[in-house]
Amino acid sequence: MSTGPSERPPAPSGLRELFAARLREALHTGGDRTRQVSRARRAYREAACLLARFDPRLLRLPGEKRATGGAVLELVDDCTTLGMPDQPEWALRAEVREETLRGLAGPEAARRLLACNIGQLPAGPGPERFALAHLFGNPPATERLGADELAEALQAVLWLSQVPRVTGLPDPAELQHALERARLLEPLERLVSRAFRGRSRESEALRAYVGTPGAPGAPGAPAEPGRPAGGPPVPVPPLVIHGPGGMGKSTLLAKFVLDGARDPSAGFPFAYIDFERPTLAIQEPVTLIAEAARQLGVQYPTHRAELDALADECQQAARSQREGQERVSQLHELATTRAVLGRRSSQQFHLQATGRETDLIRRVADVLVRAVAEHKTSPDQPDPPFVMVLDSCEEAQYRGSPALGRTWAIFMALQRAYPRLRFIVAGRAPVEHPAKTSRLLDIELGELDTEASVDVLMSCGVRETEVARELAHRVGGHPLSLQLAARAVTLTGEESGRAGELIRSLPERRREVFRRVDQLLVQGILYDRILSHIADADVRKLAHPGLVLRVITPEILKEVLAGPCGLRVPTEDRARDLFAELSRLDMVEPARPDAVRYRGDVRAIMLRLPGGAHTEVMRAVERRAVEYYATRDGLEARAEEIYHRLRLDEDPRSVEERWLPGVERFLAGAQQDMTPRAAGLLTARLGGGTPDKVAAGADQEDWERIAAQEVEDLLAQGFARAACERIGRRRPWTPCSPLHALYAETLNRLGQRDEARRAVAEALGPAERAGCGERRLELLLLSARLAQEDGDRSEADRALRTAEDVAMGLGQDLEAMGALLARAQLTDDRPGVQSEADHQLASRLAELPDAVLAGRPVLVRAVASQIYQRAPGALAHALEVVGLPADDETLDELGAAMRRATRRQPALLGRVMEILDDAAGPTRPQAGGAPTGIAGILRLARDRGTLDALARRLLDVPDTSGEIVAGVAAAMGAGSGGRPTAAAREAHRSRADETSAAGRAGR
Repeated sequence: MSTGPSERPPAPSGLRELFAARLREALHTGGDRTRQVSRARRAYREAACLLARFDPRLLRLPGEKRATGGAVLELVDDCTTLGMPDQPEWALRAEVREETLRGLAGPEAARRLLACNIGQLPAGPGPERFALAHLFGNPPATERLGADELAEALQAVLWLSQVPRVTGLPDPAELQHALERARLLEPLERLVSRAFRGRSRESEALRAYVGTPGAPGAPGAPAEPGRPAGGPPVPVPPLVIHGPGGMGKSTLLAKFVLDGARDPSAGFPFAYIDFERPTLAIQEPVTLIAEAARQLGVQYPTHRAELDALADECQQAARSQREGQERVSQLHELATTRAVLGRRSSQQFHLQATGRETDLIRRVADVLVRAVAEHKTSPDQPDPPFVMVLDSCEEAQYRGSPALGRTWAIFMALQRAYPRLRFIVAGRAPVEHPAKTSRLLDIELGELDTEASVDVLMSCGVRETEVARELAHRVGGHPLSLQLAARAVTLTGEESGRAGELIRSLPERRREVFRRVDQLLVQGILYDRILSHIADADVRKLAHPGLVLRVITPEILKEVLAGPCGLRVPTEDRARDLFAELSRLDMVEPARPDAVRYRGDVRAIMLRLPGGAHTEVMRAVERRAVEYYATRDGLEARAEEIYHRLRLDEDPRSVEERWLPGVERFLAGAQQDMTPRAAGLLTARLGGGTPDKVAAGADQEDWERIAAQEVEDLLAQGFARAACERIGRRRPWTPCSPLHALYAETLNRLGQRDEARRAVAEALGPAERAGCGERRLELLLLSARLAQEDGDRSEADRALRTAEDVAMGLGQDLEAMGALLARAQLTDDRPGVQSEADHQLASRLAELPDAVLAGRPVLVRAVASQIYQRAPGALAHALEVVGLPADDETLDELGAAMRRATRRQPALLGRVMEILDDAAGPTRPQAGGAPTGIAGILRLARDRGTLDALARRLLDVPDTSGEIVAGVAAAMGAGSGGRPTAAAREAHRSRADETSAAGRAGR
């Protein structure tokens, strides 16, 4: 580090003279500076070539005592700008840097250039410091470097490797691998950044479950469970680690995986899947396969390309599945498509998703088997365990969860391919799911023992051992309680009187049955103590009541919070001052620019406690919040209004009247802040599982919707028996309940069609009398389908015509279109029968405004694919208004149709290939090379947004076989139940053949 006086940029007058001289030179030479490199320009390039960024005003040449600022003009064409105008930072362009590095005289010149500009080096680590250390012969040991330092070392090595005669550099490939592995472990290291304490029993149980060498046995998780002596490994069920929030589940698992990753003798391949990461979604199990493939690629570099390709394929599958899930959701939104197309497509979606995911995980396991075999020292050496950890899985842990069922299928497929799989899940206690085929093992995380609790307190700032021990005795071993206690002690002071008074204010610990209540009381008292030490009296008044607000801005502080807290905030400036002080509290975090929120762990505790003296103030704040948000526009404001109305325990039915589509994303997770009754409404609206306590406290209507969602999920996965068991609770149901139709559907799936038809008939009358138009439509469509399955076509037709009349009477044109579509499909399996419904559908499709049709793309596609033979313009119209679906099934249908058509008529091949080439666009370098074959080009067209244009051009191809038009129709209706049947395709081909023959006869 330089000890000389700091340099100042050259005077502006000097820069003006340099600029004038350079301008005259540029005018004289025609301005072509890129090919001519003057001696001064080359010197400044050399001075900058080993600097990641630099201030051009301060860049010095060797031998200069101070910077002249010449780099500003000499390097203006060679650099990109990184800094702000008043603090310029430049960096050499890559091609200029590489040329300059190759032209240096050698390591001595590089060392001299870096030393000359040492004042430009950042204060912390950087590639320049690693380069300088290497050039001076004392490079740091790379095995001790973290991820950021390895990235800087790699950059330095890549620079120095271009300098002539520089030797002794680390292998860049090895550095790259070390960097990727360090980044793989970085999230785990962050979790255990504080010293890990306690949990020895749980750690031993984990080692025993995984079967690491020397692991002792543990209750519930014996070493190598079920493995016979000397025999092959026996499948081991998953292990669930559960416990209250804040107990350290993630930290325990991170420590365990890190220990295994760092121990060469007992190491094992692993995949740590944390569903709190934004790139992963527990509701999309294929994303966990992608992440596992990516992590295994880092651990087995020789198989990296193959595993990365599988990860990319998983991401493509995830995109396709999102399209499929959206299609299922849309079909469930309309009553006339829910009972037939909706449930059929839902079951089809889950079957296809499960099949795709199990195929992908088997292929990942095949690579793992080969990679592990290559690392064995002898053929007899047993395979290491493969540890797959799924963290933050609470969202999917509920009865009937489709994600849980598909994840179980992934586990089973992976275990069959790699028997030494060890599958660990962190979340709630194990829940029953019909897909589960074996009893799960579990470890429940309880409180830390006394010694570990004392260690935690002292690591958090408590200095006196006796104070820490007394606190541990009174507070218990909940990690969050211990952190709060340490914070309260450090604020109060550890003098015996003050610390003793704090300890005495905490309740004595009671029997286990009261332990959770005691924890909440302790945490609440400790938070009150922490809040009482806020220096500013006005901010102290705001702090506790402000906990009920999910976001605080200066305006909300002034209009909502201040009044109930007894504060007068007359001006916006005063509101901003108070907001600034509130923002500095360590329990507050930024929410967005000029807005803050209380930390989630703080609110989760304080909102579960009685407010005590603050109760009435907090309720007044919430009433003010309702008034404030009710007068504002936007979904977020409406969501906050609904949130506070529910917190005030208003009638869920009146609150529901304020619901707007789209508020759901702003209310996700808010159930934990509510009473069971209020949480019931949110769960009914948002979906997902709910604890039994919430379900029991929900209003009947909300309970029915919660149960209906669970039954829908079970039926989609094919678990009709479990659905029947779930549906039979809390009767009688309301006349408009979705459970009536689901009960009949469940009976039918169980082979009891007569009982199902009787259940529908019994539910139709009450639904009509109660004015439940939507529920009546669904029951009529279900009645028609059951009658059709019974061979009673006339009854099916009658029910569908009634449904159409009901929909028209309600003014629901799209519902009527759904009923018409079902009636048209009645004759699909009867070749030669002309359906009047097809003609009516064509008229309805042409009459409805495009803006209305665009809101129901799945229905429009299903209709177009149904009527395309009798309405030749329907497919082109649908392509214009809603386009094709973007999932893989669509591409498969299009590709298969083109292959069939060109085989039947080879003369079409040139025209089809021209359309494909135009849709693919100009070729660009891609990972894995340019796409080959129809499937690859169609995928590229989809990614580039040209798939609809491609389909429109295909409709104009003179294909006399009818294969291409039928293929576009099949692609249009993919997965929606509107796909043309084989009979319909054959009929189209027959008419096309007749047309072709007539044309030839005419010629």
